[in-house]
Amino acid sequence: MTSSQICILVVIFLYLAFVVYLGIRFSKTSKTTEDYYLGGRKLGPLVTAMSAEASDMSSWLLLGIPGLAYASGFADPFWTSFGLAVGTYLNWLIVAKKLRRYSQINGSATIPAFFSNRFGDDKNILSLISAIVIIVFFVPYTASGFSACGKLFNALFGVDYIKGMIIFALVIIVYTALGGFLAASTSDLIQSVIMTIALVTVLFYGASQAGGWGAVFDNAKNLSGYLEFSSMHVLATGGSSPYSLLTKISTLAWGLGYFGMPHILLRFMAIEKEEKLTLSRRIATVWVVVAMFSAIIIGFVARAMAANGAIESLDDPETAIVKISALLSSHGIFTACVAGLILAGILAATMSTADSQLLAAASSASDDIGKKILFGKMDNRQSMLVARITVVVMSVIALFIARDQNSSVFQIVSFAWAGFGAAFGPLMLCALFWKRTNKYGALAGMISGGVMIFVWKFLVRPLGGVLDIYELLPGFFISLIFIVVVSLLTPAPTGKVIEDFEKASK
Repeated sequence: MTSSQICILVVIFLYLAFVVYLGIRFSKTSKTTEDYYLGGRKLGPLVTAMSAEASDMSSWLLLGIPGLAYASGFADPFWTSFGLAVGTYLNWLIVAKKLRRYSQINGSATIPAFFSNRFGDDKNILSLISAIVIIVFFVPYTASGFSACGKLFNALFGVDYIKGMIIFALVIIVYTALGGFLAASTSDLIQSVIMTIALVTVLFYGASQAGGWGAVFDNAKNLSGYLEFSSMHVLATGGSSPYSLLTKISTLAWGLGYFGMPHILLRFMAIEKEEKLTLSRRIATVWVVVAMFSAIIIGFVARAMAANGAIESLDDPETAIVKISALLSSHGIFTACVAGLILAGILAATMSTADSQLLAAASSASDDIGKKILFGKMDNRQSMLVARITVVVMSVIALFIARDQNSSVFQIVSFAWAGFGAAFGPLMLCALFWKRTNKYGALAGMISGGVMIFVWKFLVRPLGGVLDIYELLPGFFISLIFIVVVSLLTPAPTGKVIEDFEKASK
């Protein structure tokens, strides 16, 4: 092993040791399930903003978007990022404050609990179904994170892909299971800083190795369809294909997913005071726009570096940042340590999402399935034990799903994102803003949205043509239609359900 590789390993080891330390430290402060799931609703505006966005911008920010830009040019990652930026802003603007207020009024510490309490579902059917949805879609999402870790170590050190995944899964399990929400949120803040450093360093170092910004964009201009808004470069042939209006609309639909992301919505519920969400919104929106734009340009930089021989042509475009970091590490001990920090940034992006997903799923399994459905009353100690066991079980299943090294991080994330966006997104908006929504409409919307993702992805979309659109778009609107129609055809909500809605609307 070379000296540069040793430096990289030391930096990564120190980073992993630090997040484990956070888990141990915060394990002493998690006295109740609300502490474990929501940090006692004590998050400040900076931690709320950056932990939400770090948990959102998973490994696809540092692997998926640069890889997409490297292979296909500007159009696909731009329209995806534009939709996500708009969705981020609107989610903070219209959902955050009201969800924070409403969840405290009806005493909810999880998203499934919020739905059940919002609609007066005494039988907890909504809790059960929404908890199942969370577990079903978070498992592949978590798998994408583990896959990113395995790819990183395999590309850098030749370490077996499966072994690399297992090592990082163990670290994530330890600090998430021990420390709960506060450990995850605090580590996410730190991870967002590391991700920012990684993006900036790779961007400017890579451009210098490509021959400067002029060389980067001259190379892009010479690639067919690479810098177009309405064309997409085809890596295999060197040609281009049209990027139609329908495809743009389909891609923009990524933004709809934000309204249904449990790991992001939980941050809104956990902030200390709802008034501080305005500052959080500004911080989060600016960071997301800058981070995604930088990730796209890194794809261009990597393509120019491959063209001038600074790095080899990439068989797997999602390893662009890994290859640039490996080149940086060859200039001495200091740059090797910087490269280690960049690669820790990839791990940070992965871990900040995986910990939040595991925690959201664990809280659902413990509170919404274990306590309310299976075991009846559990004290705080028993409930937290079930949550921690869920973290371990979900991680094992995710490792099994991610065992194929050739799986695409971006594709796995897009499917899970669609699932949450369709099952929860329309329901969350209706729950917060339409008084007439009832538990029957809520159940119909949740089930129809989740089912439509599978139907469209595997049965309809393969037919091609105008049907080849991102499954989130039809899933979202089918769910919305079912919520509205079924709610209007069944009895209107009354009593405490209406009283809570009116309190939250003040």
